[in-house]
Amino acid sequence: MVTLTPRLGAMTVLISPSTLAESIHAGKKQTVLAAFWAPIEGAGRTVFCSEHIPTSIFCDPALELSGVPSSEDGRNPLPPLNVLARSFRTWGLNTDREIVFYDQGRGLFAARAWWILRWAGMPNVRILDGGFQKWEDHELGHAGGPGNFPHFCNVRPNPGQLSVATIEDVKAHQGILIDSRDEQRFAGRSEKLDLKAGHIPGAININAKSLLEDDFTFKSPEEIRQIFADKGVTSGENVIVYSGSGNHSSQLLAGMEHAGLTGASHYFAGWSQWSANPENPIEA
Repeated sequence: MVTLTPRLGAMTVLISPSTLAESIHAGKKQTVLAAFWAPIEGAGRTVFCSEHIPTSIFCDPALELSGVPSSEDGRNPLPPLNVLARSFRTWGLNTDREIVFYDQGRGLFAARAWWILRWAGMPNVRILDGGFQKWEDHELGHAGGPGNFPHFCNVRPNPGQLSVATIEDVKAHQGILIDSRDEQRFAGRSEKLDLKAGHIPGAININAKSLLEDDFTFKSPEEIRQIFADKGVTSGENVIVYSGSGNHSSQLLAGMEHAGLTGASHYFAGWSQWSANPENPIEA
């Protein structure tokens, strides 16, 4: 069993549907994971069994990409190490296989999975640009049923390979703090998920969705760099990114890496943890 300590930041974040299709047809070594979520427990697997990209393996975001919610750890905390290790075995992760994640929505769960696996030491992780809908738009074909059998797993999680900020780090932070939720939630005009509306004092708002085209593919690196530059951000250094509970912030961080703005820390527990403590100040 191998514990990876990779050189992170040297790999491409995205893979296009056509490139993935060519790779599948050529029989190249890869593990394709469908992070399908549905509001009813177990329904994500039902959706997956109905249709998915050929060679895919199912990933349950609620059970495999999240720990137990609490006011101390946030609404969707990082999965415990034993859960992640079990998922590695379930998925059959292997050092000689590239990993591709996709979902059936706007890419939030695929981005969450991408960030968690990079944090856990897997270097060759991609997000399918535009997800399953873009794959279907290209008429590349789909399969039904339970999906592929996993390969032998020869790697275990090695967490800490990407920077995670704690709530204490955020309180002491002297750099740029980015809230990646939508403008309504940031401004405190709408909040359906967490205990209070508003944002952490001093944060700026860059909506993760602003990095995407209408079809949920990422904008070009040049366009994304301009979005950040307009907010005074020209590097990922001395930057902390957060969202409600790690989804939008993972997508923003994926976009930053796509654009070459690497080095930002992730306050994964996010607003769900911050707003749960009445002693923490808020702005709206």
